[in-house]
Amino acid sequence: MSPKATLNTLRQLKAQREKFSCLTAYDACFSHFISAAGVEVMLVGDSLGMVLQGCDSTIPVSINDMVYHTACVARGNKSSLIMADMPFMTYGSPDQTLKNAAKLMQAGAELVKLEGGEWLNDSVSRLSDCGIPSCVHLGLTPQSVHKFGGYKVQGRSPEAAAQLLREALAAQEAGAAMLLLECVPSSVGKVVTEKVDIPVIGIGAGPDTDGQVLVLHDMLGLTPNKPAKFVKNFLSENGGSIQAAISAYHHAVKNGYFPSEEHGFS
Repeated sequence: MSPKATLNTLRQLKAQREKFSCLTAYDACFSHFISAAGVEVMLVGDSLGMVLQGCDSTIPVSINDMVYHTACVARGNKSSLIMADMPFMTYGSPDQTLKNAAKLMQAGAELVKLEGGEWLNDSVSRLSDCGIPSCVHLGLTPQSVHKFGGYKVQGRSPEAAAQLLREALAAQEAGAAMLLLECVPSSVGKVVTEKVDIPVIGIGAGPDTDGQVLVLHDMLGLTPNKPAKFVKNFLSENGGSIQAAISAYHHAVKNGYFPSEEHGFS
């Protein structure tokens, strides 16, 4: 079994220019298999609203939903770092953020993830002061899907790319322990990863981020709709074995085989 992954593990991997993998998890069973495969980070994602609850977006997911699924994942975990999403409208102020983040940490999370830009910095600082590490999610932030007018690539213009870099550096300065970039040009993912000292996870952000994450169900091809460009079906390539698919994903990320150029945005 792999040694327990911590934030220090991810920092060391970044310093050594080694990759790490992340997958979403929602229950104890999959948590066990993901952990056993050596995946460094499990994200208890509010994506459960779509893949488990059948919603059209992540917005209906509640803090109680997240606490329940975080506790389930924690019971099955052996060696992965557990990150949990803070759902829509649960972190509007530093006080509200601290209260809800504490619930997730008490359920078994070791890191909480928040979506947004510089307006989050006061809350990120408050969490850091209270010993709760955070990951700031930039780029395409699914909880803001209605503001964006759909799931669209972010940071494509020079001005938007520069703003994203400013937000990444500001989040680091505020005390964020990690960043997640979603649906940004590969070149932007590369620049942000090089400019910040903290680990960066990408999804549709190119091959140069420190780590990669996919939604478990997408990685297994268990999606009724056409998959996003950045998704690869690892189950179909591994004889229908879920355990083999998870291991193949982990090794593909670690060895730099995934994502390839076809999974990124220009």
